[in-house]
Amino acid sequence: MVEAIHKGISWLLAFTRSVSAICLISSVGINFINIIGRYVFSVSIPWAEEIMLFLMVGCVFTGCCAVAWQGRHIRMDVMISALPRPLHNFFNLLSELVLIASAVAVTIFAYPVITQLAAFDERSEAANFPLVIPQSMVPIGYSLMALLVAIRLLTPRRTPAAPSGDTHS
Repeated sequence: MVEAIHKGISWLLAFTRSVSAICLISSVGINFINIIGRYVFSVSIPWAEEIMLFLMVGCVFTGCCAVAWQGRHIRMDVMISALPRPLHNFFNLLSELVLIASAVAVTIFAYPVITQLAAFDERSEAANFPLVIPQSMVPIGYSLMALLVAIRLLTPRRTPAAPSGDTHS
């Protein structure tokens, strides 16, 4: 059962990494084309900045899933690292639980915003792009982070624990 869960997570992480990479490559491509257009042909793409921003949002909130699964998110743990192992493990667990609670809260609070953007068909100014798409990436990314951290905490480790306790693959 655990192996099937880990296999599903491997597929999910491959998918989210691919989406993140596509967003990043697309953003760089639009930027490159816009630079060539601006400095070679004296014409810029009016919607390029907005779309690049939306692609960066997609890149970050799909890429955060792999970081959460591996437990490699940024932590201020200099003091915690110096604690004895039982206290260190307690504060690491507390940190993960706070991450899950925060992610769930962001997802819940984002829902009314997303539904209103969809209901009113709000669009960006320059690109006329539906704002519900980039805005929905935030709760999607956070909910996937919460799910992956919860699964990581509830399933047995596949590798021995490292000193920082973040050795999931």
